[in-house]
Amino acid sequence: MRILIVEDDERVAAALEAFLARSGYATERAADGASALEMLSADTEVVLLDLGLPDVDGIDLCRRIRGRSEVPIVIVTARNQVTERIMGLRAGADDFVVKPYDVHELLARIEAVTRRSRPMRPESDARVQLQDGAVEIDLVGRQVVIDRAPIELTRKEFDIVAVLARYPGVAVPKERLIREVWNTDWRGFGHSLEVHVGAIRKKAGRRHLIETVRGVGYRLAG
Repeated sequence: MRILIVEDDERVAAALEAFLARSGYATERAADGASALEMLSADTEVVLLDLGLPDVDGIDLCRRIRGRSEVPIVIVTARNQVTERIMGLRAGADDFVVKPYDVHELLARIEAVTRRSRPMRPESDARVQLQDGAVEIDLVGRQVVIDRAPIELTRKEFDIVAVLARYPGVAVPKERLIREVWNTDWRGFGHSLEVHVGAIRKKAGRRHLIETVRGVGYRLAG
């Protein structure tokens, strides 16, 4: 996911970019409204918009972005008046977060607006094939088939496979897997994740189906 951060405070933007990078997101930053409009593209999947910009009021910029794109917009600002929130939402924002905020809450809100904006995938598009078709993952039927034989996975085991299947060949950070499967950011689940991945590999009979990416997390191979 590519996130456009529209923030004129370099220190705030740098800290946010670092956190989102650790959570597995690609970011780019615009320090003013003009740059934000130039950088907005079809690849932008979320806009984090500060209202206090040097060249334009953030509410007006929100309207202009919404006039060009249906991209989810989360306003992130120190303005906490109810009237500001109403104006932002009416200008086209999908959510409104007041500074100072907890970064994990902000991340949850980003994930929420992207889920709401993501179109439902047709069943025919919800099957992932790997290793020349020898491995098939049915995201709707929640089934993994290897060499035409289904393997029995627990709910958590399949949830891990499903998250990885959304990004085949891409390293998914452990933090994101824990967050999406266990719905928590507690690092104490790291060992549980390792145990579940080991169980999946054993049941699949293909140790390299899920590759360990040192210092990052895991990815589906092939």
